[in-house]
Amino acid sequence: MATKIIIDSASDITMEEAEKLGIILLPIEIQFEDSGYLDGENITKEEFYNKLKVCTSLPKTSQINPMRYKEIFEQVVSNGDEAVVLCLSSKLSGTYNGARLTAQEYEGKIFAIDTKNACVGQRILCFYALELIKKGYNAKKIAEELEKVKDKVRVIAVIDTLKYLRMGGRLSAVAGFVGEMMAIKPLICVNLDGGLDVIGKAMGYKKGHKMLVDIFKKEGEIDLNKPYVFGYSGNDLKNINEFIDINAKEIFDNPTEVPLYQIGSTIGTHVGPGAIAIAYFVK
Repeated sequence: MATKIIIDSASDITMEEAEKLGIILLPIEIQFEDSGYLDGENITKEEFYNKLKVCTSLPKTSQINPMRYKEIFEQVVSNGDEAVVLCLSSKLSGTYNGARLTAQEYEGKIFAIDTKNACVGQRILCFYALELIKKGYNAKKIAEELEKVKDKVRVIAVIDTLKYLRMGGRLSAVAGFVGEMMAIKPLICVNLDGGLDVIGKAMGYKKGHKMLVDIFKKEGEIDLNKPYVFGYSGNDLKNINEFIDINAKEIFDNPTEVPLYQIGSTIGTHVGPGAIAIAYFVK
């Protein structure tokens, strides 16, 4: 009997990565003005950001249909296996609720986890779960461990522009426009309830990068024995490379060796291109 990890594409794990890691990846649907796409299946991250730049209204995402979960759960159980399902935060989507209710039909075999996270935060929980599989943990023990440690995950980010928060109605049109004109760089985090909070504002890139480091230092000591990553949104690496070259040395001894991943549609829709993020566990 094998233990499988099932995760949605809000984790920004690609189909290619999923195949290499041996996990089951379920794409979330993205609806633009012209048509709908399955995240990572018939639209890449690069294509998503190209479309995001020219759209007049923000795309919308749809939660994974419970019937899709049932189909996957049936496949897992019929193969004699068990699974842990790492779901996008219930504060951001109804995906977890659908997975949880469906998993009840497979008691003792399928365990659904509300990660209270998204993108790079969801990703490092997945990486940690894979480490536990290598240690011989079964699905029940992995689920119990993830429930214990998920509140120790921290995701903090600095955003390049207020444009997409304004387009999504999270800021007034006036405040968003003024912020864009003044080059304000908001800092956001995933809070312990799994929602997004604005935790600071900086004038320009340099101050934003410095503030990101300052917030990191206040959040608690990083657990270097668990996964940690950098993330970036958009198709241009310039912003994240500048942060790694200049500021990240205050956080990591060898920042160029920290894994770097592109943030996809679920969070990219709201932060737009040019955001940089850090995801890690605190001790």
